[in-house]
Amino acid sequence: MAKQPSPSPHALRVSELNQNTVTPFALRPDAATLKALATELDLMGLRKLSLVGDIRAQAGRDWRLTAKLGATVVQPCAVTLDPVTTRIDVPVSRQFLAHFEHDTAPEVEMGDDDSTEPLGAWIEPHHVMIEALVLALPLYPRSTDADLGEQVYAEPGVTPMRDEDARPFAGLAGLRDQLSDPKKTDG
Repeated sequence: MAKQPSPSPHALRVSELNQNTVTPFALRPDAATLKALATELDLMGLRKLSLVGDIRAQAGRDWRLTAKLGATVVQPCAVTLDPVTTRIDVPVSRQFLAHFEHDTAPEVEMGDDDSTEPLGAWIEPHHVMIEALVLALPLYPRSTDADLGEQVYAEPGVTPMRDEDARPFAGLAGLRDQLSDPKKTDG
């Protein structure tokens, strides 16, 4: 039987991993790869990216990848569109299960555990790195001087509702203070 070619340069063939030792890895993409990833992810820039960790055997035929993702990304501010630089340093963990069960029901509620995946012939730390980066990106990056201000809209002749009007407990706090101070309740 011929060996299956590697799906990527960083893929690790599960059958060649040693069950008794830890397999370390360190991924640091070159400048061209960083530029291509930045374009693919709609980033203004991707200055650094690394995934450093190891893969080790678990009970049975399962494997665990444990690593640290580091990245410096530049995204447009959600308010001003000015560049916002964010440093990302997050732990990454994936468990590759030999007996992973997919739910085939038409409607499935997603569980909280998104760190388990089915075990295939290959474990690809590079794919894990990109997925972890996408999950760690700020959804609405804001520059430090970005200010939305207060927007007030109402029909002519109607008093507009302000932010403080939407805080129902602020009025209750004032009432509580009045009731606890006998001088204010005596008429």
